[in-house]
Amino acid sequence: MNNQQYDWTIEPQSSLLDLKLKDTWAYRDLLWLLVRRDFVSFYKQTILGPLWFFIQPLLTTLIFTFVFGNLAGISTDGLPQPLFYMAGITAWNYFADCLTKTSTVFKDNANIFGKVYFPRLIMPLSIVVSNLVRFGVQFLLFLIVLGYYAFFTNAQFNATWAISLFPLVVILMALLGLGSGMLISAMTTKYRDLAFLVTFGVQLLMYATTVIYPLSTAIENYPDYAWLIKYNPMTPLIETFRYGFLGQGSFTWFSFGYTALVTVVVLIFGIVIFNKVEKNFVDTV
Repeated sequence: MNNQQYDWTIEPQSSLLDLKLKDTWAYRDLLWLLVRRDFVSFYKQTILGPLWFFIQPLLTTLIFTFVFGNLAGISTDGLPQPLFYMAGITAWNYFADCLTKTSTVFKDNANIFGKVYFPRLIMPLSIVVSNLVRFGVQFLLFLIVLGYYAFFTNAQFNATWAISLFPLVVILMALLGLGSGMLISAMTTKYRDLAFLVTFGVQLLMYATTVIYPLSTAIENYPDYAWLIKYNPMTPLIETFRYGFLGQGSFTWFSFGYTALVTVVVLIFGIVIFNKVEKNFVDTV
């Protein structure tokens, strides 16, 4: 028998539930190249470069402190206002960046997808990983602000055991943003105007999450709408983040488990729909 090696293998159409995770792992080197490309290209022609990682959360924290803390007088559960808002901003920014950038992955990379083959899942994964670098820098800034209040002011923080859940919180934020973004990206291939609504919708969604107010305040002052905030899957993650590092927050295992379940469901649906759409999206983009 003649044992020949072939470059191409013709196979039957894959199953809808085939997530192609094995192919994605085989192209992991491409993942790191795309992460490096995103980081270099985005800041290559900027004056301040990666310093924008620090500037953006600092300016947002100052604005939130002035508007929501001083003018509106919204409670922060007794925590220093800048620290309270920075905790919410740090967590929310990572989720929001993963969602918004993943939601347009087909439209933004149509030229690449139409010329060369690689597992398309690599592209949204590279977005999530590259955003993780930005999150790490902003989290470091949060720790610096936390250290300042701990050592140079009279503020008292009772860090709890929930701080051990921090890696899981980051993973859930990443996967929730990834799954949600892939679902939206599948729809933007046919309905372009959805891409314009994503950024605006994410900003509105922030106000339905405990970024600028604690969950306890929402339940006390707005009982008719508290369920909407409580069952927002990002709310338990932000509350766990604050509860672990600052000792203030509404943490329950039920809410945390609920978020984990929603994240898994959204991620699976996102990957399935993404893999289905990537087979013929070039005809519609």
